[in-house]
Amino acid sequence: MASILLTGSSKGIGMATALVLGRAGHTVFATMRNPDAAPELAQIAAEEGLPIEVLAMDVNSDASVSEAFKAIAESQRPIDVLVNNAGIESRGSIEELSLSVFRDVMETNYFGVIRCVQAVLPQMRSRRSGCIVNVSSVAGRISSSPLGPYTASKFALEALSEALAQEAKMFNVRVAVVQPGIIDTDMARRLGDETNGSRYPHASRMAGLFAATLKNPASPDFVAEKIRHVIESGTWQLRHPVGPDAEPFLQWRSGMTDEQWIDWGAADDDTWYESVERDFGLDARSTE
Repeated sequence: MASILLTGSSKGIGMATALVLGRAGHTVFATMRNPDAAPELAQIAAEEGLPIEVLAMDVNSDASVSEAFKAIAESQRPIDVLVNNAGIESRGSIEELSLSVFRDVMETNYFGVIRCVQAVLPQMRSRRSGCIVNVSSVAGRISSSPLGPYTASKFALEALSEALAQEAKMFNVRVAVVQPGIIDTDMARRLGDETNGSRYPHASRMAGLFAATLKNPASPDFVAEKIRHVIESGTWQLRHPVGPDAEPFLQWRSGMTDEQWIDWGAADDDTWYESVERDFGLDARSTE
């Protein structure tokens, strides 16, 4: 059984992953910014007697990451697997969002991963053993408005992961990227809420797409089981799309030229909604 450090475990995909891995017998160091504000995981672990230890760690803070890794090292348990799951989202047009929004998203979704990788990789490299799983998104391969800040951070994470995989493989350390589609999480539910006041129609369109998809929701357990498979199988495959809509979205985008993709995003509302209904059977006009 592996010793696993997991970030962003307070809810959603992170909590589901902690429970799936703990129930499989792995030792899980489940980290989150404020454990006192999110006690559910610790309560479930205690009730079921799972090998899950909840720790405070803010991936945006050098000091917090250093302290958490030091605490784990003092427990005499080397970290076999790092799962970088912590992430935030933001939506809006490039013109209308403040620069601080872009910085905040990149700080968590990209620099937070680097902090954790740099903390754990030396010991993995010296042991010539380990696995790093970066939770990206279909949005790490498909960029669409109004998710510019989020997709930029996930594109950056995908590029980082490719480079890291080349470096780490020389020392027998595996790197994998898990790419969820639209999964039933608080983040996805927020993206399914209508927004008003933008000069651009894309936020309303995306809200409709998410809301329509979430009428048949995909559980975070889909992603948790994929992460478990990556860890336990020993696979060297880099990218792992997960969720019922992930592969269809990726294949749909790959069938277009860049110019066709831009034209799709820039189409008038009627054309855009009709294409979503035609290609995916989703009525994105209604978010009720």
